[in-house]
Amino acid sequence: MKTIACVDLFCGAGGLTHGFVLEGMPVVAGIDMDPACRFPYEANNNAKFVERDISKVTAVELNSLFGNADLKILAGCAPCQPFSTYAQRYELDGKDGKWGLLYEFARLAEGTNPDVITMENVPSVAKHEVFHDFVDTLKRLGYNVWFDVVDSSQYGVPQTRKRMVLLASRHGAIKMIAPTITKPKTVRQAIGRLRELHAGESSSRDKLHTASMLSSKNLQRIKVSKPGGTWRDWPEHLVANCHRAESGRTYPGVYGRMEWDKPAPTMTTQCYGFGNGRFGHPEQDRAISLREAAIIQSFPRDYVFIPKDGEVSFKVLGRLIGNAVPVGLGRAIARSINEHLASVIPR
Repeated sequence: MKTIACVDLFCGAGGLTHGFVLEGMPVVAGIDMDPACRFPYEANNNAKFVERDISKVTAVELNSLFGNADLKILAGCAPCQPFSTYAQRYELDGKDGKWGLLYEFARLAEGTNPDVITMENVPSVAKHEVFHDFVDTLKRLGYNVWFDVVDSSQYGVPQTRKRMVLLASRHGAIKMIAPTITKPKTVRQAIGRLRELHAGESSSRDKLHTASMLSSKNLQRIKVSKPGGTWRDWPEHLVANCHRAESGRTYPGVYGRMEWDKPAPTMTTQCYGFGNGRFGHPEQDRAISLREAAIIQSFPRDYVFIPKDGEVSFKVLGRLIGNAVPVGLGRAIARSINEHLASVIPR
């Protein structure tokens, strides 16, 4: 039987890796320059964490991680902030900084010649030259390339998170598996059984089940917020000055509560804050906890992000959770690769 080894570039806390592991796809290493990723990555996945800037990683180093495996898989989710709608107002396309990380991905693909490559990013990455250069490079190297926007909620992730997924193979046509569910998982199904919390409170059993503090004004605001509603439902004296201005009236997607019987909105790095999006709990007067955010990202309930004696930092853990590839989407990508390899390569 042929052996497989996968390396996960920009691995973060291990969302994509964990999806692969749950599907029986051997992941040997994850690479990321954020030291906060090391503990969750190694504690939950039987894989090595390499703390490195991808631009400094060589093809020789990457091949040493793959070892003597018969089949090599290179996976990665280059940081998506440069391609987000917000960032596009302030940054130009180019090959420097975070914009250039897909070029580094392509460099490592060319240097290691893996059997299968997969990449995940925000849908708007397709508007930029760097993405099309990436695709053209893979085609020039002889890969069959498939890419499309995928709705994570169709693969068991309880949020409306749409992502560009790319699959490429040296062994023939490859594509994403068909959606695995027809009725999306809801917020109630995902987090409805977790212990009730007040704003600023932590669960004694799970340090990650911690809700951020609310100011007295935001506590008044959330009390009058309706699930699925906006700040436009509030009495006038609670509306923020920035929203009273004409320019602010077009931003209704902040200070909102989730709805129990629908998928959650897309998790972001600031999903622990009531004022940062539609991240209010559907019923309790608080924002969702870090654990609830992780579950909505389809991390298992027992996925550990910090040591037992570790400190809960909303900023750090929000970044790890919000930036992660949802585990459920990772599983669907792994299953797509497994089915492809089974059909084209005698095992």
